[in-house]
Amino acid sequence: MATMNSLISLVNRIQRACTLLGDHGADQASHSLWESLPSVAVVGGQSSGKSSVLESIVGRDFLPRGSGIVTRRPLVLQLHRIEEGLQEYAEFLHLPKKRFTDFSMVRKEIEDETNRMTGKSNQISPVPIHLSIYSPNVVNLTLVDLPGLTKVAVEGQPESIVQDIENLIHSYVDKPNCLILAITPANQDVATSDAVKVSRQVDPAGERTFGVLTKIDLMDKGTNALDVLEGRSYRLRNPWVGIVNRSQEDINRKVDMIAARQREREFFSTNRDYAHLSSKMGSEYLARLLSKHLESVIRARIPGIASFINRSIDDLEAELAHLGRPVAIDAGAQLYTILELCRAFDRVFKEHLDGGRPGGDKIYIVFDYQLPAALRKIPLERHLSQQNVRNVISEADGYQPHLIAPEQGYRRLLESSLNYFKGPAQASVDAVHFVLKELVRKSISETEELKRFPTLRSEIAIAANEALERFREDGKKTTLRLVEMESSYITVDFFRKLPQEVVDKGGNPAPASAEGHFQRIGSNVLSYVGMVSETLRSTIPKAVVHCQVREAKRSLLDHFYAQLGRKEVMQLAQLLDEDSVLMERRQQCAKKLELYKSARDEIDAVCWSG
Repeated sequence: MATMNSLISLVNRIQRACTLLGDHGADQASHSLWESLPSVAVVGGQSSGKSSVLESIVGRDFLPRGSGIVTRRPLVLQLHRIEEGLQEYAEFLHLPKKRFTDFSMVRKEIEDETNRMTGKSNQISPVPIHLSIYSPNVVNLTLVDLPGLTKVAVEGQPESIVQDIENLIHSYVDKPNCLILAITPANQDVATSDAVKVSRQVDPAGERTFGVLTKIDLMDKGTNALDVLEGRSYRLRNPWVGIVNRSQEDINRKVDMIAARQREREFFSTNRDYAHLSSKMGSEYLARLLSKHLESVIRARIPGIASFINRSIDDLEAELAHLGRPVAIDAGAQLYTILELCRAFDRVFKEHLDGGRPGGDKIYIVFDYQLPAALRKIPLERHLSQQNVRNVISEADGYQPHLIAPEQGYRRLLESSLNYFKGPAQASVDAVHFVLKELVRKSISETEELKRFPTLRSEIAIAANEALERFREDGKKTTLRLVEMESSYITVDFFRKLPQEVVDKGGNPAPASAEGHFQRIGSNVLSYVGMVSETLRSTIPKAVVHCQVREAKRSLLDHFYAQLGRKEVMQLAQLLDEDSVLMERRQQCAKKLELYKSARDEIDAVCWSG
């Protein structure tokens, strides 16, 4: 028994720790340790004697009383048995450092905490109050006191109150690990019992329901509750237990629970109707019965609980490894950490460029599609129209027309045509720049190690973008220089190989071909520019890759590294100022991991000792 009591106490501690860590809100039992642990829900109609049953089990007068709905929030009551002679006390989860030894103050705190959530109205709230009681007079047990079932709304309550209470109760009793303590007054027909009705809905076989019959001492003379207690009226897999609560007069006179328990024992042992059942009646027997059944449930659940805990430990250790260790306070260690994080970002960035991750292919699209398309859109046909060629040639000749070939006109036409290539060259530089900026953004967001440090992420982004701006300027200068080089020196051989014009005896174009003369000049210039276009289509990508892509791979954070070496200790610490959400998550994971490891060790110890 000691072994299993230790296990029940362990379950209580795990439930309490899970609540502190916020780990009891999963929708499916298999996804939450809280859901995998058994508990006992106390269900009954208003004024069925629920509060008196709980106080009898605890042996203390600590629950609010009154008419109407008194229990307006679930009360998760965890009982912890302590050694004889130690002072009993109570603790609330919302007041973890405060011990209550005066149980009248426990009642007041329950009332105050209820009002804090619901106000002084008759409305209910699903948010539970968590109370732990440590006493040598209790068994290790977890009980959940739920609002009493009602059939109609009273003044100050919403019309949905009846359904709201039923939904709240079902949120507990629907779970297969929840035992149901169905409270029914003896002066009511069990067939119409609210608690039995709920139990029948979720536990039709009666396997996890314990029937409790209250107010037996208030039944009419000449009647008894044997049909119910002996299972003839409504059979359950577990035995019905009769309870004699304190009367209102006893409560007013402040009769203590020890004396009330003695009177309860005397009632059953001296009443001729119930004497043969007296050993299986009363609140003390009910507590032992629940504890014993809980022991068997826990024993059956141990393998599943242990398996869940082991899986949780593996998951938490993996998550902690993913979140990383807490930041060191030593300056050297901080600098090392920052450099490692920068390298992690740099690896991801290079993977994008080299094809390990998507995005680098967009640079190829700039060279293979956007640049050729831009070159094709240059308005050379309009620029080299016959009329424009005539005008340029005439302007270049001035007052003295050319004698043989209009060389100055040719050069002007070539230079003005080649100037059009500056636009596509700069557009290619800008397009690659924006691709690189987007890859920097993606790389920062995909570098898991950086997610902890928003300040460092921001600084790396700024430094990388500033570097890309420098690379863009170099790219623009280089590509523009390529265009200017083509304008600065004309390939003479190209024109020498062109067919010669037909001229008259004076060396001038024949009159019949005067119009064709300008058309031929425009065609020659267009052919030359076409040759240059093919050259630039190859050399512009080379220049862009050399000045921007190659440098981004080689020296994207070089300036940032140089600045790091000049930073003070406080500045390094600021860079490693973690995201508060991640810090809190790491702390939560560490606490849960500690809880689960402790639970695993204790379960192992209890099982081996058994």
